[in-house]
This record gives sequence, C-alpha cells and structure tokens, in this order.
Amino acid sequence: MHIKQEQQERHTLAVIVDNEAGVLARIAGLFTARGYNIESLTVTDISEDDLISRITIVTSASAPMMEQIIAQLERLVPVHKVVDLTALGPHVERELALVKVAGAGDHRIEALRLADVYRARVVDATTTSFVFEVTGGSDKIDTFVSLMREVGLVEVARTGIVAISRGKDAA
Repeated sequence: MHIKQEQQERHTLAVIVDNEAGVLARIAGLFTARGYNIESLTVTDISEDDLISRITIVTSASAPMMEQIIAQLERLVPVHKVVDLTALGPHVERELALVKVAGAGDHRIEALRLADVYRARVVDATTTSFVFEVTGGSDKIDTFVSLMREVGLVEVARTGIVAISRGKDAA
C-alpha cells in the first residue's frame, strides 16, 4: 500500500473580523482543535471606529487542507473576509525584531558592523549592551539573530509577520 504525502506550502492569510472580545481565541481555537499550527499571528485595528480588525496568520498546509482552513474560518460569525495572500499573488511581508546584544571590545565592534550591514538601528545602548531594531523578511531577521549569537545575543522579541497585497486594490 502506498500512501501519498501531500506537499505542505507556507500560506499567509488576512482575516477581517469584528473587533470584539473572544474573536482571536475562537480563531486560534479553530486551528488548535484541528491540529493546524500557527507559525505567526498579528492583529491590528483597521477601522476609524475601532469595530473591525485584521488578523494576519501564517501557517503551512497542503492545498486541500488550506481550502478547509479558509472554509472553516469563513463560517465563523465574526469573520467578514478571508484572503489567502499567498494564493492571491504578489504581496509584501515584513517583520520587526528587537535584538539585545551584550559584549565588549571586538564583540561590540562586530555587533555594530553587522547591524550596519543588516540596516539595523540602535534603539538603546549602554556601555555593555545594545538593543537593535531590525525589519525585513523573516529570513533576514533569522540570519541577523543567528549572527548576533556569535557576538553576545542576550534576548530577542519579534512582532510576527505583517503582510499586504501589492497593487492598488485591497485584499
């Protein structure tokens, strides 16, 4: 017997919802109950009257599984719209990280040099440490954090991915 393994692909979803208590828990619960993993999750208010929010979710799934996730999300009452930005086409994704590095001497100089290469900004500095702000794609942030491990990484805080479709139309 041969079992066919479906190819998993990373997807970025934009979910427009009512901005009310419990909505995020219901959406996260939908993923948890079905064994889907959320790789990144961000939420922001998108309306002037604070009634609508946008949830950006990054997950990996096969094509049939993604169709099922979208269908289940669309059935939730507070959900107005679900857009698979990955399937829609070109879109922009960014993430922000705060990276704390401690060190002295050559390690301190190397941390500043690497920050310059990665266009990271120093947002806090003491005589023994820096906090860098770096923005970009997840790969860029992963690489920057990896390099900082070698020169005295202390701590990392990341926002999660935010994404928007390219072009003049809303997703």
